[in-house]
Amino acid sequence: MTESTTPRSEESSKPQDYSRRQFARLAGLLGAGASFSRIVPSARANTPVTGQKTSSIFLDKNEYWTGPLPQAAQAAQREILSGNRYDPDNLHDDFLRTVASVEHVPLDRVLVWQGSTDPLIRSVPAFCSPERGLVTCDPTFEVVWEVAKYLGIPLQRVPLTAADRYATNARALLAANPKAGLYYLCAPNNPTGTPTSLDEVRWLVDNKPSDAVVLVDEAYIHFSNSPSALSLMGERKDLLVLRTFSKLFGMAGLRVGLSFAHPDLHQRMMRYDGEAATGYTNVSALAGARTSLLLPDQVRKRRESMTAVRNSVEQHLIKRGIKFIPGSQANMIMVDWGRPVAEVTKAFEQGGIIIGRSWTIWPNMSRVTIGSAEEMQRFNQQVDRIFGT
Repeated sequence: MTESTTPRSEESSKPQDYSRRQFARLAGLLGAGASFSRIVPSARANTPVTGQKTSSIFLDKNEYWTGPLPQAAQAAQREILSGNRYDPDNLHDDFLRTVASVEHVPLDRVLVWQGSTDPLIRSVPAFCSPERGLVTCDPTFEVVWEVAKYLGIPLQRVPLTAADRYATNARALLAANPKAGLYYLCAPNNPTGTPTSLDEVRWLVDNKPSDAVVLVDEAYIHFSNSPSALSLMGERKDLLVLRTFSKLFGMAGLRVGLSFAHPDLHQRMMRYDGEAATGYTNVSALAGARTSLLLPDQVRKRRESMTAVRNSVEQHLIKRGIKFIPGSQANMIMVDWGRPVAEVTKAFEQGGIIIGRSWTIWPNMSRVTIGSAEEMQRFNQQVDRIFGT
C-alpha cells in the first residue's frame, strides 16, 4: 500500500527544472534550513525559552542528554578566542581531512554543512522533479515529504510493517515508484530507531533506475553497531549519505552536518547557493566536531550508556503491558499508548515530561527520546501514574 501526491506542475519536462514561483518557494525552504520545524509545524517542540526556569524533562527532539563531549567543548571554546578571523589555521579544510581519514573516504567525497537539514532539503529539488518523484518509508523523518509537497513533486510513502520487523524493504520502495528520482532511507530510521540492512541499501542502489539517487540519512548511525552505507560508495555517482553531529555528539545547537557523495552528485546540490551553505560553518563548531571524531572510546561509552537506559525503559514498558516498536538502535522508541496521542501527551506534560510527536499512520503512537537514567526514571514513574500502578 502506498500513498501518492499527484504533481501539479506542467511547466517543464526536464528533471530539476522548476518554475519561477517554485524557485522562490525553494529559496524560502533553504532559508529555513536551520530549523525544520518551520517546514514541519508538528515538529515544533516545547523547549523552554532561554532563561526560563523549568523543571520539565524534554524527551521530544532526540537530543543527547548532555552537551558536547568535554574535550570537544574545550576545543570549541579555544577557537572562540580566534573568532576575529574567518578561518584561523585553515580549520575548515583540516576538518574535512579529518573526516575523510576517520571515515576512510576520499577527501573530494566530503562536504560540511550547517547541520544536515540543509542538504536534506536541497536533495529533493536536486534529484526529483515534477516527473521524477520521491519515495520514502512511512513513518520516517518527514521533512522530505513536506519539501516534495511544497514543490509539487510526486510522493510515495511505503508503510513499515511487522512482517519486515518495521525495517526498510528496498523492494517495496522500488515497486512504489520504479521511475522515481530519489529514494530516501533513514538508517536507523526516525522515529522507530529500527536499522536498515546494508543488503537492502545495496539491493536498492543496484536495482533502481540508473539515473536515480539513493539517499541514506545516517543521523543516528553512531548509536548503532550497524555498518554504514559509506562502504558502498566507491566511485558511485548515485549514492548520497548524510551525517550530523546533533545527536550522539550533543551538538544540536552548534549546527554541523556532513554529506558524502561523488563530486558530480554534490555539484547537482550546489544550484541553490550551495557553495555558501557549505563554506561558512562556524569555526568553533568545526573545532568541536573535529575533536569529537577523534574520540572513539567516548563515542562508544555514550552509545553503551544510552543503550542501557533504553533497554531499562523498554523493560518497564513491557512490565506495564505497553507496546512499542521493537528493535530500536537509536536514542528513541516509538510507543503505542493504545489511546489517542494528544490525551497521553497532555497527561505527561502535567507530570513535567514533554514527549515527542506522532505520525499520522500510527495515531496512537508517539516518539519518546531516551534521556539520562534519572530522566527516564521519572518517565517510568509518570507511565505508572498515567496507566495505573
